[in-house]
Amino acid sequence: MTIQQIPNASDAPRWLQTLRYTLNPLDYMDRAFERCGDLFNAPVIGNHPQVIFVSHPQAIQTIFTSEELVAPSNQLLRPLVGDYSVFGLAGQRHRRERKLLMPPFHRDQVKNYGQLICDLTNKAAENLSVGDRIIGRVLVQDISIEVILRVVFGLNDGQRFDRLKMLLVEFSDLLQNPLIISALFLPVLQKDWGRLTPWGYLKLLQRQISQLLYAEIQDRKQQALSQDILSLLMTVQDEDGQPMSAEELHDELLTLLLAGHEATTNAIIWALYWTHRTPPVLEKLRVELDCAETDPIALAQLPYLSAVCNETLRIASVAFLSFPREVVAPLTLMNYRLEPGTRVYACIYLTHRHPDLYPEPEQFRPERFLERKYSMSEFLPFGGGSRRCIGEVLAQFEMKLVLATLLSRHYFALESQTPEVPKRRGVNVAPASGVKMVLQGTKA
Repeated sequence: MTIQQIPNASDAPRWLQTLRYTLNPLDYMDRAFERCGDLFNAPVIGNHPQVIFVSHPQAIQTIFTSEELVAPSNQLLRPLVGDYSVFGLAGQRHRRERKLLMPPFHRDQVKNYGQLICDLTNKAAENLSVGDRIIGRVLVQDISIEVILRVVFGLNDGQRFDRLKMLLVEFSDLLQNPLIISALFLPVLQKDWGRLTPWGYLKLLQRQISQLLYAEIQDRKQQALSQDILSLLMTVQDEDGQPMSAEELHDELLTLLLAGHEATTNAIIWALYWTHRTPPVLEKLRVELDCAETDPIALAQLPYLSAVCNETLRIASVAFLSFPREVVAPLTLMNYRLEPGTRVYACIYLTHRHPDLYPEPEQFRPERFLERKYSMSEFLPFGGGSRRCIGEVLAQFEMKLVLATLLSRHYFALESQTPEVPKRRGVNVAPASGVKMVLQGTKA
């Protein structure tokens, strides 16, 4: 076996590559793949000697299972979600936190939220009239935030509910600001110079959200526990019998509010766009929904609906990189030698567009998920290994039910046939216009 030299994504200076990746990550990765193939050095995150992006399934399986690679804390997201978030922990602390978080997100528990998700979707769309022009993001974001606040917190209408909802919308929208995006990748820009500056305003919103979260945690200690996720998290204990601290609860709730809400919102918006962009898919999905039971559990098991959601997560990867791994012992990957200290990412975006796995990858074709079963290193919208997204089951369940509920009762059309342009929102990518639609009809 001949050890090869790791190709560079670009010959441009590191700072310029970082700028290009920050502003247009998909174009940066597409160009790098054309130049280098399945593995390349992309020094665009942090200051590590090498940052390797990998899109070959066998190599990705190695990344998620090899003992020569460990999962460090994610410093990129720590400024948004805090020091105690599962995102920012590593080693034993990460394993403890992940184990505590798992029970509320078990499939059997998540099923209990099905009817609520359907009801909230219908409520958000009930005042729409034929001819109304809507922005998909506004509609879906309203649904997603309501789901998060009611499912995660068990909150109902009230002052704290309304305040949190308003702050979350502001915080989420701020993540599309290029200066905020740049600050995430260039920590030197993370300066709080007051509310009139983007980063200062973000930190102000974060403090206001935190105040409400701690107040809710304190109040909940005096109340009877219910089946919302906060209540369940307050009952879990580690192997030493210790519950989660208020700080841990706060950071995990902040993680769910920001990361979970934003990613799920973007996924559902892309699903609305691609189904309406591809009329044969929309028609086939409507036929399946018309013949289906209205029970949420039955809806979530519909094969074509599941395929549509999977194809959306493939063609519009909400997260385009896995959580990083760090090489701790010399490792050979695809005939390339990786030295300790190297950061390695599974490139979800490029893997999902790999022509060997997904012929005609630019085509929205849900049938591919009915024709073939993909492995976890070939289809990985929620990452993999020890860092696989804990909220995966809830996110998929919500995505299916929101899409099914909207399309079962409402007939939308895209306002324009101009292709939607992906735009970075924090660490995710969303439709730039928000997906502008017109309501053409409703079903009683």
